[in-house]
Amino acid sequence: MAFLRAALFWLVAAGAIGVTLAARPGLTGAWAPTHAHMATVGFFLAMVMGVAFWMLPRPGGIRQTAWEAATFVLLQLGLVARVAGEPWWRTSGDPVAHALFVASGVLVLASMATFAWAMRKRIVTLDTLRAKGVRKKKGAA
Repeated sequence: MAFLRAALFWLVAAGAIGVTLAARPGLTGAWAPTHAHMATVGFFLAMVMGVAFWMLPRPGGIRQTAWEAATFVLLQLGLVARVAGEPWWRTSGDPVAHALFVASGVLVLASMATFAWAMRKRIVTLDTLRAKGVRKKKGAA
């Protein structure tokens, strides 16, 4: 559920930045890419990841709490680093800001890699489940 709550936070934050950019168009050059990233990665990707961890099959009842936590932390750290670093770098050209911006990309990419690694065990066919003897529990919808 942390992913879904965070996704909603990023949705509202992206909307607030969007309104700010409409009111202060001079900020668009520094903030427009960050605004788009907040909406697409912060909201959309976090929502997709959260729903996948929640809804995708868990063959054999696997629990992936460590992978889920790692993916969540890496994604959120990457997003925060992006929001802090990108506009700062775009307005100043500061090498520290650029390093923070690059680090944000590395963190988000790492979250994508941990997500993909975790999901590889969940993407199975019905035939695979049958072969392993995994069946629906009686009475479950």
